[in-house]
Amino acid sequence: MSSLFDLKGRVAVVTGGNGGIGLGMAEALAEAGCAVSVWGRNAEKNAAAVARLSALGAAAGSEVLDVTDRAAVEAAFTRTLARFGRVDGVFANAGVSGAQPGSFVDRDDADWRRVMGANVDGVVHVFQAAARHMVARAKAGDPFGRLVATSSVASIDGAAFNEHYGASKGAVNSFVRAIAVELARHGITVNSILPGWIETDMTTDMMQNDKFVRNVSPRIPVRRFGRPADFAGIAVYLMSPASAYQTGQTLVIDGGYTIF
Repeated sequence: MSSLFDLKGRVAVVTGGNGGIGLGMAEALAEAGCAVSVWGRNAEKNAAAVARLSALGAAAGSEVLDVTDRAAVEAAFTRTLARFGRVDGVFANAGVSGAQPGSFVDRDDADWRRVMGANVDGVVHVFQAAARHMVARAKAGDPFGRLVATSSVASIDGAAFNEHYGASKGAVNSFVRAIAVELARHGITVNSILPGWIETDMTTDMMQNDKFVRNVSPRIPVRRFGRPADFAGIAVYLMSPASAYQTGQTLVIDGGYTIF
């Protein structure tokens, strides 16, 4: 059974992998034997993440880029292939929060496009570069690919005053289902992960807000906020042969928040 989760010889890209959920997934992949390329905008954080992954015995590297820039994504993918020889999985985790919550009737185009650009276009750019490589490899007799997007429970809840963020993650869910159907014939699975309330740098302000904590905590059946390590198992599973028959799914990891 353990061989199902042995990722030796596999290579994964994790965008936004230098912190939070992305780093939690990257560390789990590395511990399972996977080589990992961390993509992020902050060179210093990238280097720190690579050091942590290397300490786990993994072959690790990084790329500094903004995933909203298609040309930068394609160049980074080319460099990653040159370094590792192949890419077997991509975890499109990079994104932004709705940092300017407010009424929908006052939402301006700039704020809408900022969120959509990072959370939708960024996923499309990364997945498209990866899919081209994976399809070509499948046609050459090596069918295997794993595409995983980080969505949010905001895509299935009513994200009041944060509709641009909820809409961006809803778009990701639909996009994942569509390309899952198209790419399945090439041995490529495509799934999305929907985190609930997770303690990361992105949510620090909320987690330090006593009113928020008092209101939200009782709605989480497991009685705690999530942590990056809570995404270790799902990352290894989705990257492994064990998930070969699971595709086009939205996998909720929220401590029961959305059912209570």
